[in-house]
Amino acid sequence: MKNVLIVANNLEIGGAERALISLLESFDCSIYNVDLFLLRQDGEFMEMIPKQINLLPEIKEYTALGVPVSRAIKKGLFKPVYGRVIGKLKAAKFKRLNNIGGVNSVDIEYSYKYTKKYMPQISDKNYDLAVGFSTPYYIIDEKIKAKKKIAWIHTDYSSIPGDTESELRLWSVYDNIVSISDSVTKSFVKKYPTLKNKIILIENIVSPSLVHRQADMLDISSEIKKDKKAINILSIGRFSPVKNFTSIPNICDFIIKKGINVNWFIIGYGEEEELIRKKISELNLENNIFILGKKSNPYPYIKACDIYVQPSKFEGKSVTVREAQILQKPVVITDFPTAKDHVKNLFDGIITTMDNEGCAEQIIKLIEDNRLRESIIENCKNSNYENKHEINKLYELMYE
Repeated sequence: MKNVLIVANNLEIGGAERALISLLESFDCSIYNVDLFLLRQDGEFMEMIPKQINLLPEIKEYTALGVPVSRAIKKGLFKPVYGRVIGKLKAAKFKRLNNIGGVNSVDIEYSYKYTKKYMPQISDKNYDLAVGFSTPYYIIDEKIKAKKKIAWIHTDYSSIPGDTESELRLWSVYDNIVSISDSVTKSFVKKYPTLKNKIILIENIVSPSLVHRQADMLDISSEIKKDKKAINILSIGRFSPVKNFTSIPNICDFIIKKGINVNWFIIGYGEEEELIRKKISELNLENNIFILGKKSNPYPYIKACDIYVQPSKFEGKSVTVREAQILQKPVVITDFPTAKDHVKNLFDGIITTMDNEGCAEQIIKLIEDNRLRESIIENCKNSNYENKHEINKLYELMYE
C-alpha cells in the first residue's frame, strides 16, 4: 500500500475544509493508507473525517499556531510564542519598508517561518506522498519524510501582496504545486514564472449526491420561512475582508429602496461580524438581514433560498458557489479575478461588477426577469458538476 500524509490547520467550518473532507472521502483506502495531521483538532467538521482515515495524535507545539498568543502562553508553549513574536516584528518591518497594508500574506508566512525551528517532527514514517493542504506549508518541507511533497493552493496569490522572494523559496522545495482552477494557476504562474512546470490542476472535489442528500437532512422552516412577498437571498463564508460581507447591508438597502422586498440570510463567522451588524443597524435592516452563525450543514439553507450571492473580492474556487449550482440556485458573484472559473455568465449564474450598486442591479435583474432566472435554474439542473475523477490526478503523482 502507498502511504499518504495530508497536513491541514484544523477543521473549522469553511470552503477549503469542506473540500478537504470531500478529498478524504474520495481516497480508495484499500490501496492507499492515508494519515491526516491537524495542527489543532478543532472544528465542526472533525466528526466528518471518514473512518478509514487515520487521524494522527495532536502535538502540543503545533497547537500554538494560528490561535491567540495568550492561549499559547497559558499552555506554556513559550518557544513557539517567541517565534511568533519575532515573526510579527519582522513582518511589520517588511510591510513598512514595502508600503504593504490591508490583506496580505506576509503576516501568516512570517509567523510560521520563524516558529518552524521550534516544531518537532510529525512522524518517523517515510511517506510516498505528503500533501500540505493548507498553511503552514513549511511543515511539509521540514517536518516530514516523503518521496514526493506537494503544496495545495486555494487562493489567487497575484491579488495578495507578500514577500515574493521568501515565498518563492517556500514553494520551490515542492515537487508539485496543486492549483484548484485555471485562473488560480495563471495568477500563480504570473507571480512565480519559474514554478510553471511544477503546477498541476486538481479541482475541489464536490459530490452532487452528497449535497442533495444533506440538503434534505434538516428542517429549517423555523429559520428561513417561505414568504411569497419576499425573495430569500443567501450568502455563506467567513466574515473577513476578502469575502466582502460588509457590503451586503448596502447592497440590500439599494434593492429595498427600489421597492423589492428581500430577506438576506448570512451563514458564517469571523472578525468582521460586529462591523456587519453595525451597518445593518445603521440602515435599519434588522428585519431584512439575518446572521445565522456557523452551520456545519449549509445545504438545507441553500435549498431554501431563491438566490445565492457571493460578493467576494477574492476566491480561489468557491466550493459553496458550486454547491449552490448543484442545488439549482441562481448564483450572483462579483467579478473577482477567478470569477469565470465559477460561473458561465448568464448561463449558470451571473457575474456582476464589484461595486455595491452594480451588484444590487444584477440581483434586481435576476428577480424581475423570470425568463433569465428559469433559464439559469434549468442550465444548472442539466449541468454535470460531478468531479470525483479528480482524485486520479493525485494518485498519478505517486507513480510518476
